[in-house]
Amino acid sequence: MNLREDWQFRGLIHQVTDDGVLDRLNAGGVTAYIGFDPTASSLHLGGLLQICNLRRLQIAGNRPIALAGGGTGLIGDPSFKDAERPLLTRDQLEANLDGIRNQLEGLLDFSASAGRSRAMVLNNADWLTTMPLTDFLRDVGKHFTVNQMVAKESVRSRLDREDVGLSFTEFSYMLLQAYDFLRLNIDHGCALQLGGSDQWGNITMGAELVRKVTGQSAGGLTSPLLLRPDGRKYGKSEGGNERVWLDPAMTSPFALHQFLLNSEDEMTPTLLRFFTFLDHETISDLDESLRVDPQARRAQRALANAVVAMVHGEQAALRAERAGEALFNESIAELDEATFLEVLADAPSSTVDREALRAGLDPVDALVLTGLASSKAEARRFLEQGGVYLNNRRIENDARIELSMALHDRYLVLRRGRRLLHLMVVA
Repeated sequence: MNLREDWQFRGLIHQVTDDGVLDRLNAGGVTAYIGFDPTASSLHLGGLLQICNLRRLQIAGNRPIALAGGGTGLIGDPSFKDAERPLLTRDQLEANLDGIRNQLEGLLDFSASAGRSRAMVLNNADWLTTMPLTDFLRDVGKHFTVNQMVAKESVRSRLDREDVGLSFTEFSYMLLQAYDFLRLNIDHGCALQLGGSDQWGNITMGAELVRKVTGQSAGGLTSPLLLRPDGRKYGKSEGGNERVWLDPAMTSPFALHQFLLNSEDEMTPTLLRFFTFLDHETISDLDESLRVDPQARRAQRALANAVVAMVHGEQAALRAERAGEALFNESIAELDEATFLEVLADAPSSTVDREALRAGLDPVDALVLTGLASSKAEARRFLEQGGVYLNNRRIENDARIELSMALHDRYLVLRRGRRLLHLMVVA
């Protein structure tokens, strides 16, 4: 399967400057780059698509450049943003860039054995923060008219709104990004820029600058923006407030696994194509499983395992999968305390007196105290029906809850039915 066929199957092509771009990539030997925004010390799941695109290019024999925006990050890209971004200090940017570099080096091949396709990480601060303003205006600004810049949709969307303006700082961003492309072309022979569809205006400006200054052709290719069914950008946790990060200290492998495992059925086929390197036959088989047996969640499980393994390693993926399964079986008792608490981080909890447990606690009372039953009569009915579990072991009618049953000597997981959990912490 060549690169063109693979990208078409995966739906990765949204816009392309010319059809020959894909043929050149398929033949190998092309140097291509993607810019990464250093507004945080970690890349997030929404940006993983572009990292995967670089990796696909490299596998096909092309050279990927990951460009960290240490210079453009001082300005902020206004593309389709509702308001100007907060400007970061140089110290904040440097700290963020260190974290991003480490992540990229784990996802692309930077080894000498990669030969001509060896990946590079560069920082555009190296040239953007050292070039005199007058030189920049003379050598770059003269090639573009304000009419061209205002016509770009990413700029026009802000200018058309009465409540939000566009600062000159942001307006200059597309010239800075265009200059990035020129420098990479001159210094490293870079002939292609990739990005999300919201970057199309910036990408075409860069390709035009390369052509005007060097006389060489340069191209661009964008991929679709990844949106949830409700229109929100993909890569934020439930509620839309917190991003899902690739740094394990910011989003644990377990939390990442659970986020992907809970993907909507209608999104999962796209996620499998964008975020995994599974072959086409396997993906088509998982598509069919979604149609005939969606409750089994085979496709979501394959997605979660593949992404966590790619980002954090095979062992992390295996541990995350086992921890998720343990939430509903007796192996919960085998989890170490840190993993146990992470697995139950979102469960409602309450305390139970240690001395009361020494004497033994009636499960009926426990169900009422934890709110898993509204009355003792209801609690007895749940127990008689066999639907109550302690640490994922069914509680018999005449059993009592004792201190010896506590996991790590202080936790009891009371469950009613399949999903209703309550963590009892022994105090």
